[in-house]
This record gives sequence, structure tokens and C-alpha cells, in this order.
Amino acid sequence: MTDTAHALSASRTLWELVARRADLTPDRRVLLQDDRTLTFGELHARGERVAAGLYDMGVRPGTVVAWQLPTRIETALLSFALARLGAVQSPVIPFYRDREVAFALRESKAEFFAVPGVWRGFDHTEMARRLGAKGIFEAYDDLPDGDPAVLPAPPADGTSVRWIYWTSGTTSDPKGVLHTDRSLIAGGSCLAHALRLTADDVGSMAFPYAHIAGPDYTVMLLLYGFPAVMFEQFALPAGGSTAFYSMFLTEQRKRPGEKIIPSLRLLAGGGAPKPPEVYHAVVRELGAQLTHGYGMTEVPMITMGDPDDTVENLATTEGRPPEGMSVRIVDGEVRLKGEAVCQGYLDPSQTAEAFDAEGYLRTGDLGHLTATGHLVLTGRLKDVIIRKGENISAKEIEDLLAAHPAVGDVAVIGLPDAERGERVCAVVEQPEGAGKLTLDAVTA
Repeated sequence: MTDTAHALSASRTLWELVARRADLTPDRRVLLQDDRTLTFGELHARGERVAAGLYDMGVRPGTVVAWQLPTRIETALLSFALARLGAVQSPVIPFYRDREVAFALRESKAEFFAVPGVWRGFDHTEMARRLGAKGIFEAYDDLPDGDPAVLPAPPADGTSVRWIYWTSGTTSDPKGVLHTDRSLIAGGSCLAHALRLTADDVGSMAFPYAHIAGPDYTVMLLLYGFPAVMFEQFALPAGGSTAFYSMFLTEQRKRPGEKIIPSLRLLAGGGAPKPPEVYHAVVRELGAQLTHGYGMTEVPMITMGDPDDTVENLATTEGRPPEGMSVRIVDGEVRLKGEAVCQGYLDPSQTAEAFDAEGYLRTGDLGHLTATGHLVLTGRLKDVIIRKGENISAKEIEDLLAAHPAVGDVAVIGLPDAERGERVCAVVEQPEGAGKLTLDAVTA
């Protein structure tokens, strides 16, 4: 990590990090999308104006603001404006619908809800009204705007809970994961250091910004002063998993005589374990290094492959934990402690269950550490299916299917799938006399 990046990583809050980077390189680009660009200076200046507009609407430090927005420059601006105010943000994946969104709004006690209007053929504004959401406003092309003179001083405490992320677990309902600015800065700092980034790099955000990876990735840009291209429309609902790599390989194999991304030097991801053969195929066919890591909503950066590591370690492990991340194996389970670890869950009982007596987070994942400190994942204790990088609760799907009159007993399992990582499969026993059950019938 460079001296500048190291100094910036000590920022107390995300907004302090934005301000310090804007002072250093105001004219360097940070976000690129289609024919639009945003510089670090503009991120700071426009972020202040959006924050003022939000303040005029009634958003104050500690106000809970949920947002369900796609990967756009405006989404990043809104998020940093909320960070400027010290609001509590509750990002919701754009693909979620009534059931999940209603749960997130209710449990977070959101006082405002930002939506994209009609996006990809679905009317998010109408859904928000249908659910009785408070403070609905659209934030797709236009954002709130105001005079920064009205703003209170920026928040100085980065250890207060300011983020509520939603993750599927073994329970039927999502869990609200509590993060601070400092935990997100720590995660992004560790990721940037592991990938050996420089100011000359150009990154890409081909995943939902509402994932924990959104601010995690943006922290890297702020630390090193390089830009990233944002993709609003992409072939996968979540980037960085085995399915992400397989998609690139599929496209490359359609054009064997040319590299589909000639400038690509590093492909980095996580979200689900990768087979060694995928690593070898990416390096051989795409002509780029592949570094794979291990993270989760609760801890965005646990381990990461080092681009300069051996082929054996890069192909067969999830990399090593960064400095400050303590990984221990207890009865085969991976447990964690460090600054990037979340504060717990919205439900205090879930927090009590998640941490052991020594303050280590129980991940529910099985694995072991090699003699060189590399982590190898071997399975999961928890009943979660990872499809295209998204955690899917098997129990949640079982509960929904069990409510169908043509379903008697049901078990939902994950089957290996070369493109998706895992495929969701429901094994159904029908009641006597029930008619033929079809996929259309259960998804209607």
C-alpha cells in the first residue's frame, strides 16, 4: 500500500475519505458511465449539494434512509451524500420485490425510501406506494439539490452504525447486518492492498451497488485515486462469483482468435468458492491473472488471493487474511475477528448467536488453514444456496412452496452448476389427488 493510501485509510468516516481525496486529486476521474464522468472534486462538491437537498427534505444525522437503486453514478452520489449527513443507510438489492422490500422497510424503520421509478420494466415507485413506504422519492436521473450552507458539520464518529445490509441466512427472513463507516473502510483498504492496485488502474463495477461490495470497491478508488466504469445493465445479478468468470469464458470462446478485453490484467472476485479448473481456464484463455477471495455481507473482506502468489495457491485456496483479520478454525468452522467485521444484526438475538464467547463471528462455513496461512473452504454448515453470487435461503423457498395447495412436503437443495455455481432444486411430494405441478404454477 502506498504512503498516501495508507494515510487515507485512517480516515474516520467515508465522507472524510472523500474530502481528503478530493483535496489531493480533484480533477482525476472516479466514476465513468456511458459518456458521463465524475471527478473526485465533483463527487465532493455534488455530494454536498445532494446532502443539502436531503437535509431540506428532513433527513438528519441518524435518519434511516432505504434505497433500492441500480448501479449508477447517481446512486453513488446519493449514498455519499447520506454519508455526509451521517444518516443510516439501508441499501436494498434492485431485484427484490414486495416481500423482501416490505421486510427491509419494516425492520429498518426507514423514514425515507429512494427508488428508480420504472426500471427494467418494473415500477418500483408503485411497489413502494403499495407497501406504504414513508418518504418515497425517485433518484434515478435527478437527485435532491440544495445549498450546502444549511448543512451541519460532517460526522466525526466512524464507529456508529450507519449501514444496514440485508443477507439471506438459514432463517426464512433476511437478516439486517449492521456496519459502520470504519468497518467498510477497513474492508476496502484490505482489498486494495491485497490486489496491489495503483493510480494507473481502471476498475469496473459490474455488480449491484447495493451490495456490500459497492462502498467496499469505492473505498479502493478513493484510496488510490483511480477510476472505475459502472455498468447498470449486466448479464449477472451479482458479480465476482464463479458464474461471473464462466460468463467471460463463454464469451471468449465465441471469439477464439481475439481477446475480448485486451487491456484486462486482473480479474478479481469472490462470493462463492471457485473450482481450480476455472482459475486455469481464465488465465489461459483470457490472458489475465485471477485472484479470488472470501467475503460475506457481515465481513466484506476476509481473505484475498495475491496476484504474485504461486499458481497452486491461487488455484486451490481463497488467499490469506490481511493484517488485522484474525481467522481461527473451531471444530472445522471458520470464525473471524477484525475491524472489517460487522457490529452484529438488527435482531439482538441473532447477534448473540453469531458471536462466540471470545468475540469471533461464526461464519457457518467450513474450512482449514494451510501451513502458509492460506484459507481453503470445504463446505457450509448453514443451509444456504449460492446462485450467481447471491445467497438464497433454502428455508425461505421451502416456506413459500409449502404454502402452495399442490405441495405436500418439500426440500430445497443446491445442485452444482457450471455457469451459476449452484442451481436451486426443489424436491416436492404432492398430496394425494393433487394435479400436475409445473414451474409456472408455483411461480405465478
